[in-house]
Order: sequence, then C-alpha cells, then structure tokens
Amino acid sequence: MNGPASAGRNERTLRQRAFDWLARGLGLPAERTALDWLVRVFFQPPAAGNADVARLGIRAAVLHLAAQWGVLEPRRLHGWLWRAFIRAPKPHAQTGTAQVRAVLAWIDRWLVPVLLRWRRVRRRIEAMLQSLPWQRWGMQLEAGTERIGHIRWLLPLIVVVGAVLWTVIGTSPLSTDGQFEFFAVLVVVALVVRRFPGRMPVLILMTLALLAMLRYVWWRVTQTLSFQSTGEEILGYLLFGAEAYTWIILLLGFVQTAWPLNRTIAELPADTSSWPTVDIYIPTYNEPLTVVRPTVFAAQGIDWPADKLRVYLLDDGHREEFRNFARDAGIGYVTRDDNQHAKAGNINRALEKTHGEYVAIFDCDHVPTRSFLQTTMGVFLRDARCAMVQTPHHFFSPDPFERNLGTFRRVPNEGNLFYGLVQSGNDLWNASFFCGSCAIIKRAALAEVGGVAVETVTEDAHTALKLHRRGYMTAYLPTVQAAGLATESLASHIKQRTRWARGMAQIFRIDNPFFGRGLGVFQRLCYGNAMLHFFYGLPRLIFLTMPLAYLFFQMYFINASATTIAGFVLPYIVLANIANSRMQGKFRHSFWAEVYESVLAWYIALPTTVAFFSPKHGKFNVTDKGGRIDEGYFDWAVSKPYLVLLALNGSALMAGVYRLTIGPGGETATILMNVFWTIYNLVMLGAAASVAREAKQVRVTHRIAMRAAATLLLVDGTTVACTTSDYSTGGLGLDVDPALKLALGDSLGVCLSRGDRQFHFPVHVSRFEGSHLGVRFDSLTLEQERQMVQCTFGRADAWLNWDEQTIEDAPLRGLKEVLTMGIEGYSRLLNGALRAFQSLLALDRTRY
Repeated sequence: MNGPASAGRNERTLRQRAFDWLARGLGLPAERTALDWLVRVFFQPPAAGNADVARLGIRAAVLHLAAQWGVLEPRRLHGWLWRAFIRAPKPHAQTGTAQVRAVLAWIDRWLVPVLLRWRRVRRRIEAMLQSLPWQRWGMQLEAGTERIGHIRWLLPLIVVVGAVLWTVIGTSPLSTDGQFEFFAVLVVVALVVRRFPGRMPVLILMTLALLAMLRYVWWRVTQTLSFQSTGEEILGYLLFGAEAYTWIILLLGFVQTAWPLNRTIAELPADTSSWPTVDIYIPTYNEPLTVVRPTVFAAQGIDWPADKLRVYLLDDGHREEFRNFARDAGIGYVTRDDNQHAKAGNINRALEKTHGEYVAIFDCDHVPTRSFLQTTMGVFLRDARCAMVQTPHHFFSPDPFERNLGTFRRVPNEGNLFYGLVQSGNDLWNASFFCGSCAIIKRAALAEVGGVAVETVTEDAHTALKLHRRGYMTAYLPTVQAAGLATESLASHIKQRTRWARGMAQIFRIDNPFFGRGLGVFQRLCYGNAMLHFFYGLPRLIFLTMPLAYLFFQMYFINASATTIAGFVLPYIVLANIANSRMQGKFRHSFWAEVYESVLAWYIALPTTVAFFSPKHGKFNVTDKGGRIDEGYFDWAVSKPYLVLLALNGSALMAGVYRLTIGPGGETATILMNVFWTIYNLVMLGAAASVAREAKQVRVTHRIAMRAAATLLLVDGTTVACTTSDYSTGGLGLDVDPALKLALGDSLGVCLSRGDRQFHFPVHVSRFEGSHLGVRFDSLTLEQERQMVQCTFGRADAWLNWDEQTIEDAPLRGLKEVLTMGIEGYSRLLNGALRAFQSLLALDRTRY
C-alpha cells in the first residue's frame, strides 16, 4: 500500500518528468526552480511569494536564451525582465510630470537597447526611420547609430502603430459565432495572465478588457441605434447614455489605478531642532464629548517636540462643557459667533488665530497614532512643493453594510477601494486629494489659495484641486495612522454619501477639472473620474428598470437579436470583471459595487442632478457618530425606493415567465435575456433590502483586537503576566491562566506599556470564561484616561494588521456572496413585514 510519502514522491517524479520533456523540447535548462515557476504562475493565484519563484524561473530561461541568441548580456536582460514584469515601481516624491519622465527614461535605458540589439529588427527600424521627414519635424537622426539615446521618436511610432492595430481589431466585423470564439480566446488568455504576479499582467488584462469594450462600443454605435418608434428611441438613447457613462468610468478608472505608487515613509532629519511647528485641529459641532475625548488625548501623545506641537479643539457647537474640557486637558479652545460655511469656516477661523507652519486636521472621532507626524512630515521636508499629505480613513467600527450583512473585516467595505487603491493611483499622477481628516497641510500653501474652500460642501477635495491648480504637489501615504467611527445607521450613511455626491457635482459644475489652468492631463482625468463617479444614480436606476419596457410593453431598446447582444456584451462584462478583480481583489470584491450603488442610487440621483444645474443649492450636514441601536428593526422609510423597484421587477419577472410558458410564441431568446436581467436586478434589490434591516447595536464603545503584553495585579499583591486580546474605552479583554481564582466584581489592576514606560489602571472583573478575562475600567482620572488612550488607540502599530481577516477576491465567490445576501434580503423583508403586521394588530387591540 502506498502511503502519503510514497504518493508525494510519485507526484514529484511525474512533475520532474513533465518538465524534463518540456525542457528538451524548448531547449531550456532542466532546473526544478523553472518548473515550480511554470506551475505557480499558471495554476496558482497571484501572491507575494510567487515573485521570488518567478524571478528564479525567468533567470533560468533568460540565461539560456541570452547565451543562444546573443541578445544582451544575460545579467542585464534578466534585470530588465525582472523590473518590467515583476517588481513594483519604487515610490518617490516626484510630481506626476516628473514621474512620467522617469518612466520614459527607464524605457529609454532598458527597452530601446533590447529592441535595437536584435540586428534584423534594428536594421528595419533604422531603415524606416531614415525614410521619415525628420528635418521637417525639427529633429535629427544619426545614421548607423548603435543605440538611439532619445525616445521621442519611438513613443509616437508605438502610439500610431498601436492605434491602427487597436482600431482594426476593435472594428473588424465578425459573425455571431466568430464573436463568441473571439470571446473564448480572450477569456482563456485573461484567466492565464491573471495568475502572473507583478503589474504587467494587470496592464495586459486592462488592455483585453478595453479591447472587448471597444468592440462593444463600436457595435452599439454603428448597428443598434435605429428604432421603430419615438418611445423606443427615447428608451434606447437613455440606455445608451447609461452605458456610455460606464464606459467612461471604466476607462478613467483603469488610467487612475493602473500603477499605484504605494509611497513609503520618508525619514526625518536626526536633528529635531529643524522639525517644523505643527497645529493639530479637531473640529466638532454636535458630537458627544465621549467621542471627542479619545481623539484629544491621542493627539496629545503624538511623538513630536513639545514646544513645536499645539492641539486645538474647534467647537462650532459653543458648548461650555467642551470649553471646560479643553482647559482641563491643557489644549487650545477655538469657537466663533456664527457657523458660516460649517466645517470649512470653522477651520478658516482657527487659521486666523494660530501660527503653526503646518496644520494637521482630524475629525473629532478619528483617533491618531503617536507616529502620525513622524510618518508624514518627511515628505514635506524632502520636497518643498508638497502642500498636503493624506493618510487613509480607517474605521474600527462596522459601517451599516458590514454590520447588517455580517461582513465586517471579511469583505472589504465601500471605502477600502478608494483608500487602498484609488488614492495610491492618484499619487502617481500628483492627484491625491484632501479628504477632510487624517491629513496635514502646509499653512503657507493653504493661505495662498484663500484657506479651506467654502464654495462647495466637499471643501476637502475642492481645496486640493485649488492647490494643484497653483502647481503644488500632494502625497498619499497608504499607512493607516488614525482610526475612527463609521456611520451607525443606513439613514446616516445615505445622508453622508449624498453630501459627498452633491459636493462633487458642485465642484464639477463651478470648478470643472477638465477646464481651467494649472492641471496636467492625468490630474484632470483623476479628478474628473472622482467627480463623475458620483453621477451613477441615474445610470443605475436606468439599469434597474430598463427590462420592464420589454417585458411589460414589448418595446425594443436595442435593435439587435438576443444572441448578438450576448456575443458583444458578455466579453465586455466578463473581461472587465476579471481585470477589476485582479486590480482590486484586495480592496473590493466582485459585484459588491452594484450592491452599494443600488442602495444609494435613488438618494443621490436627484441631489447630483440639482447640484449640476444649480450648484448653490444644498447645505453641509454633519454625520452622526457615537450612537446605538437598542433593538434591530427594518427601516421601512429608507427602503421605500427599493421596495417600489422590487415590486416592479417582480411583476416584470412574472410577465416574462407568462410569455415563456403560456403567452404567444416567438422571441424566446429575447425574453430569456430580459428575464435574466430582471433576476439580476432582483438579487441586487434583495441585497439592498438586506442592508435596510438594521442590526442591534447596544455597544457604544467598540472593542478592537490588540495583542500586547500586560501585567495583572491581584488583590494580594501578586503579579501575573498576561496578554491583551482586545480593548475599548470601557475595558480590556485579557488572555490569562484559566486556573486563576477570580470572581465577578473583583477589583484588580492592569499595567500596560507605552514604549519603555508602564502605566497602571484600576479595573474590576466583568467576565471570566475559560482563559478569557474581561475587565472594565474603574473611574479613571483625566490623566489615567489620557494614558489609557495612548497605550491603546495611540500605539504606533495599532492598525498595521487590521486587514488580516480580509479574503482576497475571486469573481465567482463574490457573485455567490451577493446572491446569498439577495436571498437573505427577502427573508428579512418578510420577517419585517410580519413584525409590522403584528404591531398593527397589537395597536388595534389596545384601541378596543
């Protein structure tokens, strides 16, 4: 009988024999590392560890090819392949234009020699170049050159040839069968390429997706826009406009995130006397003091010379309680007589009364770590043109989607894509923008643009746009350096997103990034995509209702057969999802964007439309934080739009089933296509209904995981070493010896460390199960509370491993997740309806 060891040996033998055969056929060196490389890159998903294997495999193949063909020195060619296909770009503090020049210089240094050292290719290129009218273009070309040192002739050539090929492939007519064969080839290539590590496979997947999109766009424009009636024409062009919006967003999104910079921390000078002065602003309006206190205490613990750091509480609520707290805590207090321009006006008033060279801004619930300034300030000192450094907005509490759907830390939330990928992509083009909190701005630059922008309700992005128009540089550091509270309810979440959408529409209307001076091409594209993104309300509503026109009224909004439509639309959708999954897998799961947009579409469609035509309408609203939900309930008020759309799509589905079964015959494929489209809409609306079921949340102080050494002080004076498991502003979770003799209510002491200092906190036992001990803090003095915050929330490593539980995206798993949430939504909707009916019956009984 063969055991596991024998089976393993047999598997290795088979793999080695397979590679030996492959090596003999291709003339490659028979190195096992190359075999491992082939297996991993083709049959395993991309991972950080694959890079080393890829490097070894490339080295084995390149050594042979270089020696056999005499292309270049093996070491040089190996280095070029490694840099081009595997290694991510090194971050640097150059502007977007300088970074593009650096990329072109890299191509000139590595790619041009590789091309021109092939004698046959070189001769053909040189002959072609000699025939071009260089003098007419004001350029010179030396005959017989071994290496062309300037790249400006090569880029136009590549662009022209690529555009011609792109146009030919994208517009060539194919039969329906040929289109499906083309689709199959592209999908196979995409599924293989997506398994390679590095950025080059991402660029290839983007190219394939855009090629499929080009064919679809060309087909839609040239063959589907003729209609039989005025009603069909209106519907057809509405759908075409909604699709055109998605094409633009996909293209701009690819440009924006093709190569994220992923900037690293810049070191500060060793001499602290050269470090600048910093004012920390904590603006507040109506938030409770319990939310604000941890932010203040953590800000006081930031590692920075004490004589160069001042903390200010900016109170727009004119509350005596806050004034007294600021005095007791030893920080500055700034208020004003009016609330004009809301948060922007509050900050601008503080700018008049303070004098630090730099201003760090934190929303009152965003608790900074002690390392915030030491990680961000180096960028300013390295580049004098840097005006702003932004860090991620991270939330230690679940947002309504995560809480109501039970996906917290398992499925990336709505903001992960922006702070994990989009802002790093913006950073490559010097287009990362201010997000209102967790950022630091140079006072002189801010004064030059007139302070924080007050013309729109998204004052943060508008301020960054003004800075970029003045030629300043901004930077995005993707290391989490602060954390705060997410919105507690779906209603408050919708209110916050509606304000963002209205503000972006206002900027797009009054300070459009595509026009005006001061911005580079890619800066315009990045800002334009950020603003256009929030116009998804109307397109999403069109997609959610369009099948109704055919299933109810038999109106044709695309002039083509169902199979032809499928042959063009499926390659576009599938390849776009594969490319996005490869690019965004760590930050957003497939199909979840549709869920977010379906929930918010109704609420942002009208505000963005009104703001576009009348940008002065609308006012700033503050997002509620620090609340609780004592009992779970179904939010009928928020879910009304979903319920109407759900009822319409449900009726359309029944109409489609009727036409398929007992209705008049014909057009089966077209009916099926619209039925499947309707089912997909129902799944998304079911997920939206699932989010509307507010889960119970009685804990105001959220518990956060933390593994750190601690010491437990027992009543008899004994000390016990233990480890923390979690913490909150109210208490700690500790892993201890289960044999400890402790009872509920016992008074204890806990020692936590901050650097090389130890701090003692009085606690009492609130829970003891197995090895887990839960303790609650006794009444802490103001100084003890400050120490507690700085030992927990304010630790430099507080948020380094926050995404350990996040699962990497796989498109089919994402579809399964969304389907599950959709089905769950109907169950929650039914339970909510039964409870509402029971409440009505109980109310009627009380009346009689």
